[in-house]
Amino acid sequence: MKYAGKIMAAFAIASGMALGLNANNVKRFVGNNSRQVTAADTVKKVADYYPESSVVDEVIWVVGDEAILKSDVEAMRLQADAENIHFNGDPDCTIPEQIAVQKLFLHQAAIDSIEVTEAEISQAVDQQINYWIQIIGSREKLEEYRKKSILQMRQEMHDDFRDRQMIEKTRAKLVENITVSPADVRNYFKDLPSDSIPFVPTEVEVQIITRTPKISAEEITRVKDELRSYTDRVNRGETSFSMLARLYSEDPGTARQGGELDYTGRGMLDPAFANVAFNLTDPKKISKIVETEFGYHIIQLIDKRGDKIKCRHILLKPKVSDEAIDQGKARLDSIADDIRAGKFSFSEAASYISDDKDTRNNRGLMANVSDEGRTSKFRMQDLPTEVARVVDTLKVGQVSRSFQMVNSKGKTVCAIVLLKSRVEGHRATITEDFQTMKNVVLAKRREAFIKEWVQNKLKSTYVRVNDRYKDCKFEYQGWIK
Repeated sequence: MKYAGKIMAAFAIASGMALGLNANNVKRFVGNNSRQVTAADTVKKVADYYPESSVVDEVIWVVGDEAILKSDVEAMRLQADAENIHFNGDPDCTIPEQIAVQKLFLHQAAIDSIEVTEAEISQAVDQQINYWIQIIGSREKLEEYRKKSILQMRQEMHDDFRDRQMIEKTRAKLVENITVSPADVRNYFKDLPSDSIPFVPTEVEVQIITRTPKISAEEITRVKDELRSYTDRVNRGETSFSMLARLYSEDPGTARQGGELDYTGRGMLDPAFANVAFNLTDPKKISKIVETEFGYHIIQLIDKRGDKIKCRHILLKPKVSDEAIDQGKARLDSIADDIRAGKFSFSEAASYISDDKDTRNNRGLMANVSDEGRTSKFRMQDLPTEVARVVDTLKVGQVSRSFQMVNSKGKTVCAIVLLKSRVEGHRATITEDFQTMKNVVLAKRREAFIKEWVQNKLKSTYVRVNDRYKDCKFEYQGWIK
């Protein structure tokens, strides 16, 4: 309870702000030393100053040093309605409790000094906005529907997505040492009825060969001339590097941040990019043109801190001509015909012909990498869209016709695939699906640990709850003290 005095003052100030006071007005009520005035005194003074009819928001809970506003609850309710999400119990009680639990994790994140980078936030926001765009059809339709520009959406989503990732990292850290043994898995499932055994969706294993269409010399020259013109414009003082990055960079993860990459170690960057970036010493100078597997870049130094660098870059990707794509597909169709004729195997062709470094050394076998580990098995929805569309038409052992796709580096490539195996959806068994069943038991253990942690965290965290919630039936005991 050592935070009680601090939080009471914060509650008072937040209450004043909720009633419409600006910072100067709040100071007038509580004085320069807010510890001399109680929350009740301040709220009473604010209430006398502003009539009840003018209240547009209010602090309803305080958890640690985090306030929950009535508007926060209403916003979550509206979002749940829009997404057709239903709550167990009374939403007037369950919604603020859910927000309060999130505040507990944020409070713990501050204690553990957990950080989220701007790059991580930007990536998450981009994924959400791109998902909306796919659903609604275009950026223009999304802006019209939400009555906001994409930039406004990004700005409004920033803090929320930062908090979400802080919460995720905190939860992950709390459960990182929890494990289960094979005996734990067998004991958990041995007495479960068959309809409670998890259903494993259809899974496939896929081998792939890709070839990158040849870029013409003229196209490479065009890209380099464009980058040189950007350098000249910045050097002449016509515009800034960050503005040009926003307008022209083809790196979706950084363009909207003016091309900015947060502090990054050498090992996290493409080697060619890192070699140039780490040799920059003058923030006013722009690097020479750098070629990486992503395309062509120019780089501007922002700052160096120890073994990390902060910089901006502009990425341009040479465009692949339709003629080059047709030639690449024809080449792969010829290879596929030779595989079908038995001249060599798909695995042999992948090892010697494929441009895909991620799969070439694994005889073309695609790898599914997730938080749960690395496996060769994919659910159809986890495959790249273009690959899944082709695989869905194949029988086991069959080689596809060539097709065009965009790889993980954002480059257009030509590809053929072979469906190596397909296991139809079924109830999990220990012998065939041990990892799936282990994940179920591990998730249960982690969930139970988190529930116990929340209950214990409540005992040592300052909480203030509006009296209107005193009769609520909460999932956790201890909110009302």
